[in-house]
Amino acid sequence: MTSKLRLGVNIDHVATVRNARGGDNPDPVRAALLAQDAGADGITAHLREDRRHIRDEDIAALKDAISIPLNFEMAATDEMQAIALAAKPHAVCLVPERREERTTEGGLDVAGDDNRLAAYITPFKAEGTRVSLFIGADERQVRAAARIGADIIELHAGGYCDAHAEGRFDERDAEFVRLRDMATLAHSLGLEVHAGHGFTFDSVTPVAALPEIVELNIGHFLIGEAIFTGLDPAIKEMRRLMDEARA
Repeated sequence: MTSKLRLGVNIDHVATVRNARGGDNPDPVRAALLAQDAGADGITAHLREDRRHIRDEDIAALKDAISIPLNFEMAATDEMQAIALAAKPHAVCLVPERREERTTEGGLDVAGDDNRLAAYITPFKAEGTRVSLFIGADERQVRAAARIGADIIELHAGGYCDAHAEGRFDERDAEFVRLRDMATLAHSLGLEVHAGHGFTFDSVTPVAALPEIVELNIGHFLIGEAIFTGLDPAIKEMRRLMDEARA
């Protein structure tokens, strides 16, 4: 088990601000390069079916510009499969997607769609692209992810983070136990374990301390914090908190 805890920075919401007005500014590629310089270990970008933030040309530009891994979040559709196979990112992370949602609301139902997803990820495995599945902290989903041959699971930490932010501490603690137990199970099944969705400076430490988790993917909070402090200080503070928790 590694003691290194990686930080993946999601730059989607730089593109959200750009698209609110149109044009090219602010540039998500510039944000990715700033994140890389600030100590990010990877960049995450979600190309949604409705292109509400990241656009097709952003993926190619990111791939060309950064020297750290690109994690391509995507729905498990034929269109996205073709784009990802052409782009050849370091990893793809399959997420559920509904057009009307503001953000990803839950985990992928791997257990209920295992045959299709097993076939869907086969071309990525053949290309050497790592496959991650964004799932809830649920034993059926963790076991299904291992069964179909995923390399990684990313545990949806939104329930834990929301409960913490809203002061529902009993619920937060119960969510944390689920995250901890499913990280332990996934690691025992040979899966690499990541977590993401909703982390802030206030909520990150307990999850960052879990030794089975090797990567946290954080975006919206860091981009929001960057409005006030700048992206470099925001990332460096998150990196500091993660490192302290792991130490």
